[in-house]
Amino acid sequence: MENIEILGLVAATLTTGAFVPQVYKTLINKSVKDISLSMYTVLLMRLLLWIVYGFYINSLPIIAANIITATLSVLIVITKIEYK
Repeated sequence: MENIEILGLVAATLTTGAFVPQVYKTLINKSVKDISLSMYTVLLMRLLLWIVYGFYINSLPIIAANIITATLSVLIVITKIEYK
């Protein structure tokens, strides 16, 4: 694996990890009043485009980070809809 791929994986891990506290807090507290559904909808569209791009350029960091972040974002959206 090239050094630039390792750099990408570290960046992807940090970026994706930033979503974990929000998901944890939302699921534990079941409080979604301050969560913007429209922001998460746009975020999901952005993540899907990054996933397609990642496959196009064959970049594991881009693919993995965006799939994981999209999964976390879907959890937030489901929770927002469920506890609205």
